[in-house]
Order: sequence, then C-alpha cells, then structure tokens
Amino acid sequence: MATIVLYSINRTAQTTVRQCLIPYSKGASRVDSHLVVFHKTSFRRLTSLPRVRWVPKATGVRFMSLGTAPGRTRRGAVLVAGAAAAVAGFVASAIHFQRAEMASVIPKTEEEDTEIAEKCKTFMSPPCTDVKVLQQRKGEMCTRMEMLIMETQAEFCRALEEVDGGKFKVDRWERKEGGGGISCVLQDGKVFEKAGVNVSVVFGNLTEEAAKQMRSRGKVLKGKDGKLPFCAMGVSSVIHPTNPHIPTVHFNYRYFEIEEGDGTKQWWFGGGTDLTPTYVNKEDGAHFHNSLKEACDKHHPQYYPDFKKWCDRYFYIPHRGETRGIGGIFFDDLDSPSQEEAFSFVKSCAHTVVPCYVPIVQKHLNEPFSPEEKDWQQVRRGRYVEFNLVYDRGVKFGLATPGSRIESILMSLPLTAKWEYMHEPPKGTLEADMLEVLRNPKEWV
Repeated sequence: MATIVLYSINRTAQTTVRQCLIPYSKGASRVDSHLVVFHKTSFRRLTSLPRVRWVPKATGVRFMSLGTAPGRTRRGAVLVAGAAAAVAGFVASAIHFQRAEMASVIPKTEEEDTEIAEKCKTFMSPPCTDVKVLQQRKGEMCTRMEMLIMETQAEFCRALEEVDGGKFKVDRWERKEGGGGISCVLQDGKVFEKAGVNVSVVFGNLTEEAAKQMRSRGKVLKGKDGKLPFCAMGVSSVIHPTNPHIPTVHFNYRYFEIEEGDGTKQWWFGGGTDLTPTYVNKEDGAHFHNSLKEACDKHHPQYYPDFKKWCDRYFYIPHRGETRGIGGIFFDDLDSPSQEEAFSFVKSCAHTVVPCYVPIVQKHLNEPFSPEEKDWQQVRRGRYVEFNLVYDRGVKFGLATPGSRIESILMSLPLTAKWEYMHEPPKGTLEADMLEVLRNPKEWV
C-alpha cells in the first residue's frame, strides 16, 4: 500500500507538499508516518477512558479524563471554543484543567536544542516573544509551544502558497494587557477564497470574570493578592476554498498555564483538526481520518476513537440537527500522563496538518463545478457561520470582551455565504447524501 512520508521539522514546506501529494494522488488511503502531532476550548469534567488505567509519571499529576460527561447527549454536549479568538478566546477556553505539581522546565529534544534564532528566520514573522527571551528560557514549555505554533503557521502557509500561487498578508498585532499575535491571511486567491492562519501568545492576570467561570466549574484557584498570572498561546486556521469540491479545513492547537500564589502551576493542552466538505467523498474522508488516527495511535490507542467522538459532539449545530462537517479529532484539558508526553502528542497532531489536507486540495484542484454546486457550497458556508457565531464559546466570549482583536476572532468566517429560506435538497441528490452524513455521523476509518 502506498504511504505518505511526513516531513521533518527542518524540511521546507515545498518538500513537504511534494512528499505528501505524490502517493495520495495515486490512491493511497492511509498515511504512514513517524513524526506527526496538535487549539483552544473547554469541556466539563469527564469520565475516564474506558478500559484504560493511567499511571501519572510525575507526583501530583492527576489525569483529566477524555470521555463524555455522564448522561450527556450529543445535543446537550458542552460547546467549546474553536475559533481563533485573541486573549478573550483563550481565557474563555481555559475553564477546566488539572493541577500539576511539576516544574515547567522539562527535557528538550535534540531537535529543539537547535539555535532558536536560526529557526525563527524560517517563520512568517518574528515570533511574538523577543528572540533573546526565547533563547534565555528555551527549556520552558511556553517557549517550546510558541516555537511549535510559529513553525506550524509557517509550514501551513507556505504549503498553501505553493498550491495557490498567492502570498499571505502578515499582520502583527499587540495586546496592551500583554502579548499579541500574528495573523496571516490570503484572500481572493486562485484556489482559496479566504485562508487564515493565526498565532496568539498572550499573558497577564486572569480577569475576575474568567476566574469566576473557572471556579464555578469546580476549579480551586489560589491567587496571591487577588492575582492569577497566566500565559496562553495557540495556532488556529480556517481555510475556505473557492471550488466546492475542495473542503474547508479547520485546526487549532493551544496551551494554557496559570501560576498560583504558592508558585505551583496548572497547565493543559487542547486542540484538534476537522474537515467540512461540501460534497461527500469517501476517499477524502478516509485519508483525512486515517492521517489523524495514525498520529493519535503513536501516543495511545484510545485517543483517536475518543477524540473523534468528542469532535462530532462539539461541532454540532443543535438548531439544525447537523454536524458542521465530517469531523476529525478534538480534545481539551489534556494534562496527562505528563507535560512532556502531552506536548509530544500535540506536536504529532500539528505535524499532520499539511499531509492530511493538502493532498485533498491537490486532488480536486482542477475539477470543474457548476453554479448549482457553488450555491450549495454557499448554503453550507451559512451553516459554518451559524455554528461559529451562535455556539462557539471562544468567539462569543471574544466579541463581548473589551480589548480583544475582532479581525482575528472573525477570521474564521468565509468571505461569502448565503441563507435560502426553507432550503432542502431533493432526495437522491449528492447534496442530500451530504446532508445525510451530517445528520448521522459515520466512521471513516
């Protein structure tokens, strides 16, 4: 069976695209890789993984379970932040995570020990944090995560530029309360009507509203002099192609850390990648989900089945009775079995972004489409907007919070969409087939 060899961290995006496109174009239905990995939302305290007993490696680390809350239905599942909100989105998403009595300075891999200044030259922009500061604290998780999200942004943007022929506009922004971000947007391209890849790195003290939300969900937060310093960062992307036969993709991977009054830290990772096609394509669905499954399987066999179900529950539009797309993986509050292993998993997920999506784009690049197919894409984009504005907690919180960057929050919305009154595709059509999958999520692997 043909395989897709995933890229190493030091290879260029151009080489990456070529490696992952060739075998898929020949009909490969799975991805074999050795490198792959991981955004931003929250969930309630959940039950443990079935048939799995976790033994934390660090004293005081308690596993944050990854299943569904007891008695919760898909319709009633807690909704979480999926858009690239600035600080408000990150704060809103940090509602439930576990205490970790462990140092934030952890062992580095040989790859990460490469001179930080040299790596930064390959990014779309200098990182949010000054390079000298990153070099001084290169062993800390905040530094390692910032390097990962900057790298993920650069690799994905350059892979898309090679396909589209256009260039991303790089827009740096600052938050007066602390931190900032880098928004990369390609609009009205040859392939992508709107493509955005955002990085946010923010810090400061939790607002009273955020701390209140966390405490209301069972968190014990012990600040000093009423203050709770935090650091939050993530990379988030939503790609809206022009051709309705090329699906929309979304991914987001993030890290949140709070320092309490006694010096202990609470931390967690979250994120996921999901696909929203306009038309059902079984081969595309299998390729996408197999790519994610293989990344998950390198870390735990229960990750993919549990996070796939979690994704279907989260990206659900209750008032339509439909999922937003065909899913992928979604997880949050991941703080076990150790900080190092959680980061390794996130890295594997982040490194699947190019191989799981770009081959699908290349496959459908030159397919013709009719005005009717374009109209159906516009209707489906309307559903995308409904989910993001009505249910996405990060977007809602961000829009209501002073100081948040509105342009970055709304980057996830398509350039165009439409809403037709009482729209229902005729039975037996390809559009009806798509709707059936959205109303009854299927297994793709």
